Amino acid sequence: MENLISVSEVSVSPPPATSMKSRIDAQDRLIVALDLEDVDSAKAMVRDLEGIVNFFKVGISLQIAPGVGDFISRLIGDGKRVFLDYKYYDIEETMMKAVARAASSGVSFLTIHGSRSLIRAAVKGRGTSDLKLFNVTILTSMDTADVHELGYTNHTVEEIVIYRAKMALEEGCDGVIASGAEARKIKEVTQNKLLVATPGIRPEGYGTDDQKRRTTPREAVTEGADYLVIGRPITAPTDATPKKAAQRIIDEMQRAFDGKFH
Repeated sequence: MENLISVSEVSVSPPPATSMKSRIDAQDRLIVALDLEDVDSAKAMVRDLEGIVNFFKVGISLQIAPGVGDFISRLIGDGKRVFLDYKYYDIEETMMKAVARAASSGVSFLTIHGSRSLIRAAVKGRGTSDLKLFNVTILTSMDTADVHELGYTNHTVEEIVIYRAKMALEEGCDGVIASGAEARKIKEVTQNKLLVATPGIRPEGYGTDDQKRRTTPREAVTEGADYLVIGRPITAPTDATPKKAAQRIIDEMQRAFDGKFH
């Protein structure tokens, strides 16, 4: 197995200095995961969140659901942003064609997975479009025991995540999918050149579900996450409507982006 620890550091230039840091609008950085039973349920959730959420994740639970193509097109036509979380992973030619198709659909973000050659094929397929490619690192539902089961017995979760983040940057990805626990380190080793989209978000008091490397909205943002991908705490809240749950999370994110927690 390749030694992940000895991988060379990425050579990047520091970001240009700016005189004033623009304020981040937390509403633009929340992505609600529509991991629901069918397209009708997803449509209803979008209606419930109207005016609060403008960015939605469509993942494999809806991938072959009847009407999902039209649903995605309608979201984009209505001015919503779409994160297509299909985790593309295939031979280079297929990867290039699949990413090109996604790019032509108008989605904003797409997840990919695999080796350097597959990432390069995805970047080629993206072409000059505005599509942003996010390389998957380690799922937030996995911990050290899980990665050992996959054969990575000599490396920690963080080491694998950082290795894959460096590789993503080197091969032209725009960002990675990673836990908030690794966000700060990713930003450090890539000199803030990669976006970090963080799933596994669980607000205080919600419970853990199947997430093993979870963070709160505040923790994830404070650690450096650029986007939070949140499903059940919004689509199946325990003590509020989806709209109220989303607003609470946006408020918490905004305070963290503004640095107002003490």
